[in-house]
Amino acid sequence: MGTHNDGTEFEDFVRATEPRLRRALIGCRGVDVAQEAVAEALAYAWEHWTEVQALANPAGYLFRVGQSRTRRRATPQLPSPESLRIPDIEPALIPALLALPERQRSAVWLVHACGWTYAEAADGLGISASAVGTHVGRALERLRRDLEVETRA
Repeated sequence: MGTHNDGTEFEDFVRATEPRLRRALIGCRGVDVAQEAVAEALAYAWEHWTEVQALANPAGYLFRVGQSRTRRRATPQLPSPESLRIPDIEPALIPALLALPERQRSAVWLVHACGWTYAEAADGLGISASAVGTHVGRALERLRRDLEVETRA
């Protein structure tokens, strides 16, 4: 087990990381599994604190821990737009997101809903940043098509 000094460093880390990690896991695991995944990830962080705090992207690493330590549901339940405090969201967006292949949904969620960089999403998904870009591009193309959104050049 890593050393924790008086625990305030870890508490500060949890305060800064938990909301970001929770939002990312909601989009990839669903509302019903996300809290368990976050708890598993933070328990891992506590047990391996010395190693975790030395990581360049601890949230991305813990995202993978949370995913690997929880059961995948066939179709995750995404949060309602109201719970995300997103006004004026297209009602068909959530079903369209759920229709995407898992990699595309995860990549577009991390980048566009969570504000992760391609590099951070790549760490979390265990793929390259260019692969994240490919998945995001394909996801956005399909979402535009499914939602009948016209793009202007």
